[in-house]
Parts: sequence; structure tokens; C-alpha cells
Amino acid sequence: MLKKELRLNYSTLRENTAIEALLNASLSIANQLLKVPIWDAGYYHLFLSIFDKKEIDTSFILSILQGKDKHVVLPKVVSSSQLKHYLLTDSTKLITSNWGVPEPEDGIEIATNAIDVVFIPLLAFDNYGNRVGYGKGFYDRFLKECRPDVVKIGLSLFEAEPLISDVNSEDVRLDFCVTPKKIYSFNES
Repeated sequence: MLKKELRLNYSTLRENTAIEALLNASLSIANQLLKVPIWDAGYYHLFLSIFDKKEIDTSFILSILQGKDKHVVLPKVVSSSQLKHYLLTDSTKLITSNWGVPEPEDGIEIATNAIDVVFIPLLAFDNYGNRVGYGKGFYDRFLKECRPDVVKIGLSLFEAEPLISDVNSEDVRLDFCVTPKKIYSFNES
């Protein structure tokens, strides 16, 4: 299926998801993440949820990361094509961007090569680790700046599509995608 069709289909599915179901699914995803072999890393990049778009509530993942004393890095859109990344501290002030994204106002900037694990928002993904986001390319550009060994984990309310048919060379594949029911691994031989 084409990205455009998937964006439309999965945006509609998310819109029709009840808040209680969204919260239960978000908690299940956080619990599933505990089974993924990522917990020896130091720096974890986490998006904060856009509640109006019924994104996965990442507060459960944030609680796990903080409980494990991990460094949490948050993104901030600084131009039409670029993200900056800031360490979440007790003094981090969050603001809501024009897109409804909670972002750090400023703080301690973290270089992309310091990040070990990236949790990635998405609308849909396929059995090969390709993902469909909102179409702006922020995460694809960011992931290309990261170290080759950064672990890329998509978070999805829904299971995989068989195939995204219009993947291109700018798209960056996931290493894992975690849903409420399953962990998909895309690096197995």
C-alpha cells in the first residue's frame, strides 16, 4: 500500500481509538519494551506525545527510563527540516510547539552521536521495518545523523502492514517495532 493511503487509513483508526484503549495500549507497549535488549544503553531519545493526534502516551516509557536512571533526550523542531536534542532534567521547561508537540524550551543540547536508542513515532509500518510518519521527514533526517549502531524502535498501536510499496532511499528502516501485542525485530538473519 502507498504511504499516502496508509497515512489516511491509520490517522482515521487512531482518531476512532477511545482514550481508555489508547492508554491501555500505551501501557502494554511500555511493558513490551522491557523485553527488548536495549537496557544497557545510556542515552534514550523519546518523543513526547501529541494527545490531539492520539499518539501513544510515552509517559509510561518515560517513567521506566527515569526509574532505571537513564538519560532521556527530547527533540525540538528548530527549523522546517531540523531537530535539536536536549537532555531532560528536573529544570527542563516544556512548551507546546505550533504542531502541538511538547518540546523543551532550551537546555543542555545532546549531540546525535551520543544517542544510543531512539523511540520513533509512526502511523504505520510494514513487515520489513519501513515506517510511515506524518510525511515531513524529520526523523529520517535525524536518524541519518545518528551513529550507525543507534537502535531505532518504532512504537505502534497497530500491527504491521505486509508492505509499504513506495519506500525510497531517504527512508530509514527500524530495528524494532513494538505494539501492544508483539515485538517485531527487523535485524534477524
